[in-house]
Amino acid sequence: MSGRTWEPTKRGAKELNRWLSKGATVYTIRNTALNIAPYEDAQLYASHTFDRRSLITGEWMTGHLSASGLLAQEGTVYEHPPARREIGTPGPQVAAPTEQQVLDKLRAGERAKADARR
Repeated sequence: MSGRTWEPTKRGAKELNRWLSKGATVYTIRNTALNIAPYEDAQLYASHTFDRRSLITGEWMTGHLSASGLLAQEGTVYEHPPARREIGTPGPQVAAPTEQQVLDKLRAGERAKADARR
């Protein structure tokens, strides 16, 4: 992946804050809980656009997060979008099991219960 990256350190926060300007977009990678969403991709990326400065600290803000807060919460920040799917796009289409597959699975479970009783 080409472009700059910023690590979640004090130095990374300073460099990111110096690099940012109004309307700049950066990207972070998020891991997916595959036990909750088994058909989802393991990693997705999110985009963050910085649109104002904090009145108190003077840091660039994206929503409620400052540049250093984004680094602390999300980890490494990338200048260009990673080669992954964006978090807001539809996931891969997975076909539902057929009626026969469901019946076979139920029967297999009943057989296992019967074998356990013997």
